[in-house]
Amino acid sequence: MAEVILSTKGLSRSFGYLKAVDDVTLNIRQGSITGLIGPNGAGKSTLFNLLTGALKPDTGTVHLNGRDITGLAPDRLFASGLGRTFQIPRPFARMSVLENVMLAPTGQVGETVAGPFFFRNRMRAEEKRIRDKALGVLDFVTLGALADHPAGQISGGQMKLLELARVLMGDPSLILLDEPAAGVNPVLTETLIGKIEELNRQGTTFVIIEHDMDFVMRHCDPVIALAEGRVVFEGTSDEALKNPVLLDAYLGATADA
Repeated sequence: MAEVILSTKGLSRSFGYLKAVDDVTLNIRQGSITGLIGPNGAGKSTLFNLLTGALKPDTGTVHLNGRDITGLAPDRLFASGLGRTFQIPRPFARMSVLENVMLAPTGQVGETVAGPFFFRNRMRAEEKRIRDKALGVLDFVTLGALADHPAGQISGGQMKLLELARVLMGDPSLILLDEPAAGVNPVLTETLIGKIEELNRQGTTFVIIEHDMDFVMRHCDPVIALAEGRVVFEGTSDEALKNPVLLDAYLGATADA
């Protein structure tokens, strides 16, 4: 059995009287594509925010490759190999697609006060390396031809691919995708799925929030279901299709199809 790359134990987070994530204990295995499902308000996005440092838990822990990362800042987690995309992409609209991707790496020399004044040669060399890498990543996600286009003028599906490109600049071992297929036309959805599966074959682990049950059942294994902040199911996609709780609550349309 594959090693655990990400784990949580007793993870909880409340907002006032609402317990958005309630005592969640999970093990994500290396090399898997895990589907995270559940109705709106189930706690899926809050769980992602806890895993990626956007929120700090009230109780519980998160471990990445055996290391306690609970509450670490998102940039530190990105540097540690944990990347995530968002349900609604928010690129820098006036900047080019290429510039958006080049911004992703953390700790660039040019971001420091002294860099432009005392480390110009080092800064130029680093910028060339980042540019070359960004162009390669854009080619991989099929956006190479749009490198010089303003990011605010590409389609919603292309923005999802741009989100993935920005994450890939960090060479992540684990990527969390928040509804990658939402609002994306079928052609670009297939392109995105193809890139996810290619990266997975190369060793990248994925956790995917998705409401498209056909997407989940065809491409994710295992499947984890949340309801009211708690894990109510964890198993294979085949087991999910036979689980009465999921059939009634989430999968009725899929089961009848």
